[in-house]
Amino acid sequence: MAYETEDHETQYCFPAINSSCIKTKRSTHEYNIMYVFFSLLSVWTVLMNLLVIISVSHFKKFHTPTNMLILSLAVSDLLIGLIVMPLEAIRLIETCWYFGDTICRLFLLIMGLLLITSLSNLVLIAVDRYVAVCQPLLYPHKITMTRTIIIICVSWFFSTVYNISIIITNSQRKYPCYGECTIIISFAWTITDLFVSFLFPCTIIITLYLRIFYVAYHQVKVINSLLRSGKHLTEGSVKRKSESKAARILGIIVTVYLFCWIPYFSLSLTPNTRITSAIAYFILWMVYINSGLNPLMYAIFYPWFKTSVKHILNLSKIFKPA
Repeated sequence: MAYETEDHETQYCFPAINSSCIKTKRSTHEYNIMYVFFSLLSVWTVLMNLLVIISVSHFKKFHTPTNMLILSLAVSDLLIGLIVMPLEAIRLIETCWYFGDTICRLFLLIMGLLLITSLSNLVLIAVDRYVAVCQPLLYPHKITMTRTIIIICVSWFFSTVYNISIIITNSQRKYPCYGECTIIISFAWTITDLFVSFLFPCTIIITLYLRIFYVAYHQVKVINSLLRSGKHLTEGSVKRKSESKAARILGIIVTVYLFCWIPYFSLSLTPNTRITSAIAYFILWMVYINSGLNPLMYAIFYPWFKTSVKHILNLSKIFKPA
């Protein structure tokens, strides 16, 4: 993809086009290191999320509303590793977009769809945990498998419509130079996207989890006092303690997610003159790397995920009916 020129000459993405973007010069050693690093990162993200998808979809024991939301999150994370990461890595390393305007629009649409879908999945997970911890008696009636699947499909649909609207309404804005793949969003859309894609969902997530942790803290405190007094725990008390633990684990996942996302949306409000391209790319890749962190946290905190991975890797067991 690179166009070779003399070291003292300026390199262009498309030398035959007058409005071509300037290509950043890199050494062969730098090229190799960057391609290997981003390739490994992409493969890691795809494989780890694939294990989550197989675990939840294959083993009937894991067919619960909460795990369906985790499955939806894993699908979006896998597609980020499979589609977004490779193309974004090529754009970063080559500093040029070689795939044309149509693929650029499609790439931006898919990237926006997957990122906002990931956040909407976390909102749904927060709602699921809120009902499980704060309204445990109503949970089996309110949160069913059918309702959860329908809500997930609706979430993906509206995320698609929203991102198509952004691409279509801003598609006439021209790039500064040829060989660049960015979308110049109007100020009105920037403010709208800030509320729709970040402030509103994050406010819901933080509010729900603060309530969850408050209720869970008091539930665990009561259960521990019963244990100290030698009283026998009921099945409901054990279940509430389990739900509280699950809420704390998912709270950690959400916290890591917000830690990766907050700098990204802060960047959207910062004038371009105040931040370098290197810092901008680092902040953007923090969002992508989060897609590879989620399965790692499942492996650390969820014993069922570790067990299912062992069965998946041991092919002699995964095909058994039991």
